[in-house]
Amino acid sequence: MVATNRDEVPTNYDRKHELKAFDDTKEGVKGLVDAGITEIPRIFYHPPEECSIDNTSDSEEVRFSIPVIDLEGLSDPTKRKEIVAAVGEASETWGFFQISNHGIPFDVLEEMKDGVRGFHEQDTEVKKQFYTRDHSSSPFVYNSNFDLYSAPATNWRDSFLCYMAPTPPKTKDLPEVCREILVEYSKQVMKLGKLLFELLSEALGLKLTHLNDIDCSEGLLVLGHYYPTCPQPELTIGTSKHADNNFISVLLQDNIGGLQVLHQNNWVDVPYVPGALVVNLGDLLQLLSNDRFKSVEHRVLANRKGPRVSVASFFSTGMLPSTKLYGPIKELLSEDNPPKYRETTVRDYVAYFNEKGLDGTSALSHFKL
Repeated sequence: MVATNRDEVPTNYDRKHELKAFDDTKEGVKGLVDAGITEIPRIFYHPPEECSIDNTSDSEEVRFSIPVIDLEGLSDPTKRKEIVAAVGEASETWGFFQISNHGIPFDVLEEMKDGVRGFHEQDTEVKKQFYTRDHSSSPFVYNSNFDLYSAPATNWRDSFLCYMAPTPPKTKDLPEVCREILVEYSKQVMKLGKLLFELLSEALGLKLTHLNDIDCSEGLLVLGHYYPTCPQPELTIGTSKHADNNFISVLLQDNIGGLQVLHQNNWVDVPYVPGALVVNLGDLLQLLSNDRFKSVEHRVLANRKGPRVSVASFFSTGMLPSTKLYGPIKELLSEDNPPKYRETTVRDYVAYFNEKGLDGTSALSHFKL
């Protein structure tokens, strides 16, 4: 049953049944678009305030723009000091920044985006073989909306997810269409992640190996998002407002646009910068830094243009059965700055986040002392 606007909800609307029917197709949002729909199904309706772009006026855009940090010259001590200061300031005020001259070749970035597009646009029957909600069954999982059955409204997005570190998958378990580039890109992002954790450690006034020594760069989860064109973008959203449940995310995005970050109560566009990568800090780094660094809410708008493709690399060990506890870093605490969070394992944090789903509330507040 399709309604043409939010006010015309059919009286016989059975959300659970419709979610199951959508899930059972194993074709995701792309399947709906391929079928030629002109009106989006009810399960995708979000409250108007969630899809609103009213507070992203041009005047705000002029006032706010995401920091772009050039990483060239890190081997020069003076330049490195400047870069560390810029990373620290962006982490404290924005929780988001873009990086250029990061060392990953432009053609690798382009090939990775092509790989994600190639996976989602390949023959449906081949793609369906990877569709599952059971993360233990395969290192590579494709589905639409990880929180399909728990979230209050469905997002206009399909995704794949793959655990690339600490235990890389066997190449044969990866889809042929993006297999080689997924392995290559992940290697490069792991290297970059270790560098970013060095810069973040230094920005916190810690020894440069601190965050790597406590295994922040040990686990890598790569997500390949696909946001099909949407016939009614004003009724839905690509990704609901949320903060990330990891240490940091490194995002590769295309030129379609739609990613926005919440800064001083304004939604600010994160523009496409050719060759750059977007870095955002996750909840676990805010917890470790005892609120000095910010994990900031962000969202992706649905769009008549598209498809939009992005690759999110999550540094997290949430998939490991580790009992290692993470709490505010002792060296950052004092009488004036007591711990604000209780200790947690990454696994417990991620489990709480995933169970809650993208419901617009913070998972971090659950761990406050």
